[in-house]
Amino acid sequence: MNKNPVVPYLLIFALGIGLIFFMSLYGLDQKKEIAGPDEEEAATEENANTGEFDAEAVAQQKCVSCHGDNLSGGMGPALNGQAFPAGEMHDAIKDGVPGTAMPAGLVPDENIDEMVEYILSLD
Repeated sequence: MNKNPVVPYLLIFALGIGLIFFMSLYGLDQKKEIAGPDEEEAATEENANTGEFDAEAVAQQKCVSCHGDNLSGGMGPALNGQAFPAGEMHDAIKDGVPGTAMPAGLVPDENIDEMVEYILSLD
């Protein structure tokens, strides 16, 4: 008795198409959440986030992956206790460092001085 090997594949295909169809129906009820905030909500949320700048939190989010825990060195150079001039550090944060992995724009321009002060306070 020969069994057709295509039948299991067709069943899996049909179940997959059915699953996709029913999951898309489930998503219709949640399309606003899936799409994210509209422009008004985004503007309101952005205004709410423009409070106090937390240099330590920004460093934990954006700097430790390259500069290591406590900015003590890793893929990037150690920043704590180093004698980098404040102006050089400001320029590196603002413009990035050409030829390295240090990108520009990690910190908003209006908060770069606060970030430099935080880094210089690390020892």
